[in-house]
Amino acid sequence: MPSRAQPYFFLSYAHTPRYGAGGPDPDMWVERLFRDLCGHVMALTDLPAGAPAGFMDREIRSGEGWSERLGAALASCLVFVPLFSPRYFASEMCGKEWYAFAERAIRQGALSNEPIEAIVPALWVPVPPDQLPGPAERLQFNHNTFGDRYVTDGLYGLIKLRSYAEQYERAVYELAKRIVRVAETVRLGPSRQVDYRMVPSAFGSAGNTARTMQVTVAAATRHELPEGRSHDYYGDTAFDWNPYHPDARRPVAYVAEDLVRSLNYQTTMASFDDEAGHFDSKQPPTRPEILLVDRWAVADEQRRLRLAAFDQDPRPWVSVVVPWNRLDQESRAKEAELAHRLEDTMPVKMSQGRAACRAAANGVSNMETLGQILPQVVEAAAQQFLRHAQVYPPAGGGHTERPRLLGPMGMSGGPPLPPPAPFPPDQESAHPAQPDPEATDAEDSYDGQS
Repeated sequence: MPSRAQPYFFLSYAHTPRYGAGGPDPDMWVERLFRDLCGHVMALTDLPAGAPAGFMDREIRSGEGWSERLGAALASCLVFVPLFSPRYFASEMCGKEWYAFAERAIRQGALSNEPIEAIVPALWVPVPPDQLPGPAERLQFNHNTFGDRYVTDGLYGLIKLRSYAEQYERAVYELAKRIVRVAETVRLGPSRQVDYRMVPSAFGSAGNTARTMQVTVAAATRHELPEGRSHDYYGDTAFDWNPYHPDARRPVAYVAEDLVRSLNYQTTMASFDDEAGHFDSKQPPTRPEILLVDRWAVADEQRRLRLAAFDQDPRPWVSVVVPWNRLDQESRAKEAELAHRLEDTMPVKMSQGRAACRAAANGVSNMETLGQILPQVVEAAAQQFLRHAQVYPPAGGGHTERPRLLGPMGMSGGPPLPPPAPFPPDQESAHPAQPDPEATDAEDSYDGQS
């Protein structure tokens, strides 16, 4: 059973502004929904009196730390319940709440290599499918089980019209049952509280339009490791590299892909060894890129030379992240030697960009830190891509408007993408990132401490 201190659900909703001076509070209907859900959760469980059935931000009293209370609830709730509406997906606050919960679920899912699906959406106002951002569109959820009128009118329509009272009660009861079932089967554990003010938005900075990003892996396979390196951290392909073994069972490339996708990106995956012969810095970039580099990869001379050649051509839209587990005794013993060799191999990439990018290149010591720093690295790569991407003047000869970008960063055009990689089989062995503070010398290994 869940801990008594963990709310069963976090209700995430977009605040509706009052219409006219002195008008009624438009969010009182959301509060009624919250109370009804809490009542059903209490009836469906053995929660004692006073235990938190749910959380919504209207419970925060004046004088309390608003950001701290939100962060604590997002770090402990069992189920995240977003109230879909057009206003919801335009809200940066709602996008931050979504990412904070999703990053926690991704990180905990990496421990078992099993997906944690603990988001239970509800329709407040129906939203056309083509207007949903990627994280919402990818949810596997059948709203039809809550009733036909719920699908066409949403909970707002049902709660406002007395003639739909029965349909409202059915929909809320079914939603409460789903919340309890997910909470008690998924059993998402609590995590360290995040700084809500620094969490990015899961809906991105460019609205609901599709954006793409490539995740490339520079790592060896278990068949080509240097002497003294254990096979436990590797598999048959570069994508199987798992630097955080044994704490995590999911390879880091797939964790990074999940995190990037949770920021409203479509993703492609590539191995650096497969792509190394096809890089051409003279061509305009087609998408921003995150390059995951294993320091042990430079032990192979041919791969080291390819990384060095890659580093010689300026590609500021490619950001390097170096996952590095200091609890791995083999890596700890070779840390100074391998870090120095990678810095000599890729001096440009290891020192480019904002402080977060340099820290990521100098070593990300655990999965929790990866979830904190990757959004900043993604944002930096995306901004550099927009500066260097090909621009096309409008057709027709006359210059009537500013040129617009074409391609996969939420603009028109761009090739279709393959489906995302599924969770691989088990192996045996919360707005865009805030600007960095003034540049300081990056630590040897980024551990999430500022």
